[in-house]
Amino acid sequence: MTSPVLREPTSLQSATRDFSPRLEGSRTPVAGAASLALRTLLDRPRRPARIIAVFPSAVYLEIRAASEPRVLALVSSDAVRLPNAVVVGAGSRDRPFGTIRESDDAWIGDGTVDIIAPIPGLNGSAYPPRLSVGSRIKVRVRRWWDPSPVLGPVPHARLAHAAMALETAARGGVFGLAGHPGPRRLADRCAAGDLAHAVDAAERIVGLGPGLTPSGDDVLAGLLISLRLLGGAVHGGETAIWLADWIGAAVTADADTRTTALAATLLHCAARGQAGAEVAAVLRALAGQEHLAPAVRRLLGAGHTSGADLIWGVLAGCRATLALSAAATAAGRATA
Repeated sequence: MTSPVLREPTSLQSATRDFSPRLEGSRTPVAGAASLALRTLLDRPRRPARIIAVFPSAVYLEIRAASEPRVLALVSSDAVRLPNAVVVGAGSRDRPFGTIRESDDAWIGDGTVDIIAPIPGLNGSAYPPRLSVGSRIKVRVRRWWDPSPVLGPVPHARLAHAAMALETAARGGVFGLAGHPGPRRLADRCAAGDLAHAVDAAERIVGLGPGLTPSGDDVLAGLLISLRLLGGAVHGGETAIWLADWIGAAVTADADTRTTALAATLLHCAARGQAGAEVAAVLRALAGQEHLAPAVRRLLGAGHTSGADLIWGVLAGCRATLALSAAATAAGRATA
């Protein structure tokens, strides 16, 4: 039977009360809702993975593969929902990942994510797939959610008004690259449709900043998602999509050597138009499908600067889309 595809994750049948700490260490599978960005990764046969970070609300796992996505985010129901996330039904207060350590072994594939306590003297990659060992958590995907929001036709005037509202609503955020000339140069070159200099500016901020997702990468992710999805929603937005194609190809070409593994995966997702739930909500608000203020508040709450960095990129992409679509419309009228 094919698992249902949802536009957004919904409450899973494994309710919070059923995911109590006493189940930690059992082999009882926990239901998960996975992003469609992970479909190929999860549908493949089981392969060993490496845990790269553990937090109360998220565990990040990396698998050695020839293609992206290489990093999977296993997250609680109240965590930031990245485009590469598998969401479990428990909230962070229930400590669903409380026993997991970075030294643990992990497997991804056959529709599951399995994190296992290591056995001394036995490498995790040597475990037979069905060996019964001390499992920290085993998640079986029961549902899929779509990380590419459908925005539909958006009038130019509507988007222009929403862009001004977004700028106002996001003023309280902490921008990680404040004072750095790179993001402004990138935004200006995108709005001008200057491909060569836009690509150059984009490549200069890959991996710029500290943390699992450096500020430069968050700006680029917001920009790429905005150019592609808003470009596809407004009349005359083809140039914005074209720009996203080229910038996306440039910044992902060697992202695995220039930034963190997680940030590289998120850049690949963004280049494909795949957004986290909080970014998708802001895009839907720009399109008039949701209220803007609560969507912005949720995104600004993502990390210390990540939310503000993503909004900066989304806004830059929105303004570039407006400028490029207006130029295309004017050129069409002149030749009519």
